[in-house]
Amino acid sequence: MRSATERTAGLVRAVRQEQLGLPTPCAKFDVRDLINHLEWVAELFESLARKGPMIEQGPYAGDFPARAEGTLAAWSRPEAWEGTSPAMGMPMTALGHMYLVDMVVHGWDLATATGQEYEPDPEAVSRALHFTEQMVETGRRRGVFGPPVAVPDDAPLFDRMLGLIGRDPAWTA
Repeated sequence: MRSATERTAGLVRAVRQEQLGLPTPCAKFDVRDLINHLEWVAELFESLARKGPMIEQGPYAGDFPARAEGTLAAWSRPEAWEGTSPAMGMPMTALGHMYLVDMVVHGWDLATATGQEYEPDPEAVSRALHFTEQMVETGRRRGVFGPPVAVPDDAPLFDRMLGLIGRDPAWTA
């Protein structure tokens, strides 16, 4: 969680004002919308880690790195990983993995859209892929993941994960 979040926060910090309107591989978001989504994800998963309520997405604030620190602090508590989320009715371990998938994938979305280098942590990719393989059909039914994109069987794990959730690893603007 920490390495994926810190990598994504570094990417957010490097976004220039003139890049906020650029398209991203996540078709429903431009760069500004993607960063706003990350802000909400950080705030939401901090609340969930504390067994708190679902929260609504607010307007873009440009403060993802600070929010992400709060999220990491909340999840660093052992009790955050215990039991079931009252707000979502899912095991806390599943929610932690959902957050990880968001950080890893949206980090790539942001880097790809803004021309930044991105090398996700191999352990984070492995964990995120394992979780995604188990949850992909549920994610598609809920509109979180798109139809799969074909990638070669011998493609890197990260490319296989991107294809599994409906992202084209070769995407360009």
